[in-house]
Amino acid sequence: MRDRSTIAIVVAQVFVASLMLALFGRLFYLQIADGPRYQEAALDIQSRDIVTPALRGLIVDSNGEPLAFNKAGLMVTADRSVLDREPDKGVSILSAVARILNLDPNDVYARTRLCGELPKVERNGCWNGNRYQPIPITKDASENQVLKILESSDKYRGVSAEPVSIRNYPASSGERATHVLGYVGPVTEGDLNNEQGKRFYRNELIGKAGMEYVYDESLRGVPGVRTVIVNYKEAVTQESRNIAPIPGNHLVLNINAKLQAAVERELRDAVLRARATGYRGDSGAAIVTDLQGRVLAMASYPDYDLNIWENGITVAQAKELYSARSGVPALSRAIQGSFAPASTFKVVSLAAAVKANYSLKQSYDCPATVQIGDRTFKNFDSKPAGRISMTTAMAISCDSIWYQIAYDEWVRDGGLRPKENPNDYFFNMAAGFGVGKRTGIDLPSEQRGRLPSREWKLNWYENNKDFYCNYEERAKKSQRTTYLIEIARENCLDGDKVRAGDMVNFSIGQGDVLMTPIQMAVMYGAIANGGKLMEPKVARAIVTPTNKIVERFEPKVTAQLPIEKPTLKFLQNSLRAVVTSGTARGAFAGLRTEVSGKTGTGQVFGLNLDGSAKDDTSWFASYAPSKKPKYVVVMMVSQGGFGASTSGLGVRRIYEDIFGENGKEAIFPSGPSDRIPTIKSNIGKVS
Repeated sequence: MRDRSTIAIVVAQVFVASLMLALFGRLFYLQIADGPRYQEAALDIQSRDIVTPALRGLIVDSNGEPLAFNKAGLMVTADRSVLDREPDKGVSILSAVARILNLDPNDVYARTRLCGELPKVERNGCWNGNRYQPIPITKDASENQVLKILESSDKYRGVSAEPVSIRNYPASSGERATHVLGYVGPVTEGDLNNEQGKRFYRNELIGKAGMEYVYDESLRGVPGVRTVIVNYKEAVTQESRNIAPIPGNHLVLNINAKLQAAVERELRDAVLRARATGYRGDSGAAIVTDLQGRVLAMASYPDYDLNIWENGITVAQAKELYSARSGVPALSRAIQGSFAPASTFKVVSLAAAVKANYSLKQSYDCPATVQIGDRTFKNFDSKPAGRISMTTAMAISCDSIWYQIAYDEWVRDGGLRPKENPNDYFFNMAAGFGVGKRTGIDLPSEQRGRLPSREWKLNWYENNKDFYCNYEERAKKSQRTTYLIEIARENCLDGDKVRAGDMVNFSIGQGDVLMTPIQMAVMYGAIANGGKLMEPKVARAIVTPTNKIVERFEPKVTAQLPIEKPTLKFLQNSLRAVVTSGTARGAFAGLRTEVSGKTGTGQVFGLNLDGSAKDDTSWFASYAPSKKPKYVVVMMVSQGGFGASTSGLGVRRIYEDIFGENGKEAIFPSGPSDRIPTIKSNIGKVS
């Protein structure tokens, strides 16, 4: 019995000793071995970062004219560490300040609350920094307003004012460049939790769109950080670091401010001209590049004044920017809008026909209509042109020639039962011209358009067959017309196949094919420069505040057009014929500068918000001078009607601005320059 007790005592002693050893080992690890990490974590909990944003670099045009700079403003701020000690948490003080500043007290209250203090639905304009640094109430206070506050500092405890840098877009030449420049805004939770390893501080302003976003890291500089340690009462006990901010670098663009203003004006006038002739004219885009892909101007309509972001936009302004009724001004039609290219696409079809061994020296029939199966496809205006050359076909934009060629090639590829390896001349040529691929322009959210190839058809069918096979159950009542029900039945049966009608429509840039205006500019630039598809570039260089070049962006060839030199030469001659004797003759009559280009009038299926049928899309794609090209100009007006009378006339006027015709002063009397301008050091300094 005694032996058992002795054994039990020994076991208990060993257990206790082991437990104590484990506890002491863990204590040693936490306090000695891993102590620095926990000490750092504790300090992190006790530390507060007070961030001073760096002075943001300028964005200038190709001549050094500022497009985005930092203007001096007077910022009225609130100190929450003082206001929170007031009996009412400073509400009465903030209300009094709001009256002086002519602001809504509710807005001022929201602006001085930490975002975590407000319900999600009320967080518009909340402060995403901490309470230990000045919280902006407004950045554009007048001197009189500031004096009223500072003269009665005892009355407005916790409220102060200081000079501040405000991002401003001066539009010195009348340009807006809304969708090119973009804007800056506060750091969000999404920015802080980004997966790209970028380090942001809560009260920084960072690029949110356009150039401000793409080149934010260079423009933003390095913010200054003062870290303080606080105790359990949130009182500052010491300062652990104090790092001064480093200004950001400047960004030089290929954009020319005067040309940008002119292009915006001509685009707006084209939209208004469309409306004046009975078309809806709801939006548009216009682009000017040189033959190396440098973007000299890029406009989208409608646009808006970027300076609305200075103090943060209101809910009403945000809704307006993305409202379909206002034309979605936030959307850049130049790179984000996809449209049926219509007859501008015929340069692709001509190259495809040559690849399929159709002779460019032969004449072809251009009848009023072409019968494909049980459908009749009409030539433009249902007019016959007889037997004509391919040059004339391009000049007058005959459709029915392409109906016949596209249908014949579809049949040779096997029709609805395609061969194992169909030639697909049209699809392959379109891919070679860059259709369905992003151009790589240095702007965010570029769309790829659509190349409705066989592969695309299969994917589309898999995603949509359930809807079309159950159309009468799933479609809206207003969409259950006899015509739409029949289309749904056809899509259910063979929507995975390239049908004759698909191929015929594709050949004239209609049907499912979509292109962005920037893709069109790159395509026509390649025809003009000898066949090189260039990567379009808005930025020219990044330079330091002392004008030292950090990086210069050189032209980049992304691909070569898959055509032979004789075909390219024929295309160039045909595009000149469009202007001298074809569909664009009237729009360019009397212009001294020789222009080569192509009109496009794209039919659009669908209804507007008011139930009316959508009007045609107007296109004109071009380059000039024809013999020694320097510029590519493309304009598109959504629901703008005819290509020549709306967009063609707009492009003509842009060339007048460039070359100085019709009483205008030439913007580029000696052609575009690729130099890096010297940026004046006093621009944008805050005093």
